[in-house]
Amino acid sequence: MTTDVQTAEAHVVRVAGPIVHAAGMRGAGMYEVVEVGAMGLVGEVVRVAGDVATIQVYEDTSMLSPGAPVRRTGAPLSVLLGPGLIGNIFDGIQRPLRGMQERTGAWIARGEKVPPLDTAKRWPFEPALEAGVDVAPGQALAEVVESGLVHHRILVPPDVRGRLAWIAPKGDYTIEETIAKVETPTGERALTMVQRWPVRTPRPITERLRVVRPLITGQRVIDTFFPLGKGGTAAIPGGFGTGKTITQHQLAKWSDAEIIVYIGCGERGNEMTEVLREFPELVDPWAGRPLMERTILIANTSNMPVAAREVSIYTGITLAEYYRDQGRSVAVFADSTSRWAEALRELAARLEEMPAEEGFPATLPTRLAQFYERGGAVRTLAGQEGSVSIVGAVSPPGGDFSEPVTQHTRRFIRCFWALDTELANARHYPSIHWLRSYSEYADEVAAWWDEQAPEWRDLRAEAMAVLQREDRLQQIVQLVGPDVLPDTQRLVLFVAEMLKDGFLTQSAFDEKDMYCAPKRQVALLRLIMTIYRRGRDMIQRGAPLAELRALPCMAEVVRAKGAFGNDEMDALADFEARVNADLDAFETKYARRK
Repeated sequence: MTTDVQTAEAHVVRVAGPIVHAAGMRGAGMYEVVEVGAMGLVGEVVRVAGDVATIQVYEDTSMLSPGAPVRRTGAPLSVLLGPGLIGNIFDGIQRPLRGMQERTGAWIARGEKVPPLDTAKRWPFEPALEAGVDVAPGQALAEVVESGLVHHRILVPPDVRGRLAWIAPKGDYTIEETIAKVETPTGERALTMVQRWPVRTPRPITERLRVVRPLITGQRVIDTFFPLGKGGTAAIPGGFGTGKTITQHQLAKWSDAEIIVYIGCGERGNEMTEVLREFPELVDPWAGRPLMERTILIANTSNMPVAAREVSIYTGITLAEYYRDQGRSVAVFADSTSRWAEALRELAARLEEMPAEEGFPATLPTRLAQFYERGGAVRTLAGQEGSVSIVGAVSPPGGDFSEPVTQHTRRFIRCFWALDTELANARHYPSIHWLRSYSEYADEVAAWWDEQAPEWRDLRAEAMAVLQREDRLQQIVQLVGPDVLPDTQRLVLFVAEMLKDGFLTQSAFDEKDMYCAPKRQVALLRLIMTIYRRGRDMIQRGAPLAELRALPCMAEVVRAKGAFGNDEMDALADFEARVNADLDAFETKYARRK
């Protein structure tokens, strides 16, 4: 609950878009939430000079005029954490959009206040402790079935430690009812199912851990070539139309994180509408349940107030940290951080701050760091392991990766999936360029891959070497054509095309190929690299490349990604044996001919 520290004389003296200056604010704190005007527009103090405060308003300030009252709350901008978050859709300041629609219709009314979580719904409460035991911060008091996929753990708040004097018996309770009482050194503390937490303050942990497990996404170019670790940070930069949003949708749908937080900050309304319509209909591939049963959506589209866009990523990361504290792996997808940075630029201009590169505020690197550094694999206060993985889309104008947001983002992430306009125009999706992308997690997750598929490390290195050689050879081909190259080099070009068409491309509409399990990824890559290894040896002994390429199995190898599903590994193994048999027959035939 917020503390009312009403100052009667506090009033608006100047309005500049979402930035409002108010007098009579002596004693106001930085990032304190205030209510502006007769409608009570939600705002946040971002600067204090004497008794004049600069307020960033998260709602439309049309018709707001000097003299309008300002009411302080005495608390920072916070989110409500508890049962009911999963499956919900919020705006940037955690207003539930479904609840807002029921009350005001399609458009959000200014000053409208709806509780973030349903205060009337009763949740099935199952106590995990008995009265009389000592409890510590982050410890689970009870479990609540939040959805078919998530059993919500009710945690002791980070600032509470003491003896559990009383805990509610098994039953159904609302989020506002007292479910436990703890005797602390400062007195008895009543606990409910919910906590409030300031969005700009990271939730506490015990320690950071090394990233050792990959976040499996089912996308071959990512999992095999440029893996992201659980608790890692990644960026997807690309120009208009290269597939940033679609790639993030695929990752949100198929990644093996236990909780998904999807933040649409500043994107077009139709793209966010697609997410809101698709996700409730999708089935979780891991459990066979609706995907929304482990997903939270935050929608702050380009036509919503720009100030709310700025805070939306903090709202999303705070919700993610809350589920991380329950010992879960969480994946956060922010689409896009460029639109968020544009909000920073607009607000900085209204605040009359000195601009830096391309008009962005000088604090841009710090703000990016504050966001990405809240990811990581951690040990929680209760001693469990949890993680928050962050994937941020970047929209550089004209696809120019040298612009400030992309460059500063690269300082704070360790996985870079560079989308290429030429690949997108050629209908090569995902359009992640294999030479401009990188992952610093490959060595850290190699031990996991060694357990799942010991060949992964060697196959990956060999395939990357082929693609790099092909890029150099293409420069020669553009000058003199491919016919002048020896067969050994033309084999590189041939196998590189097989890698691009038969491995790196992946259709989001192919029922068998939209998600590729790790073992099938390695099997498909091994199939192509077997052709390269054996073909190279045969060509070195004098076999003609033209006849090797003419083998019927070659076209089938490219189509294997859509012919064999994840549950058809035996059939894929049989096909691999047939390909090897065809290569054996070709080798025997050529040896006999010699």
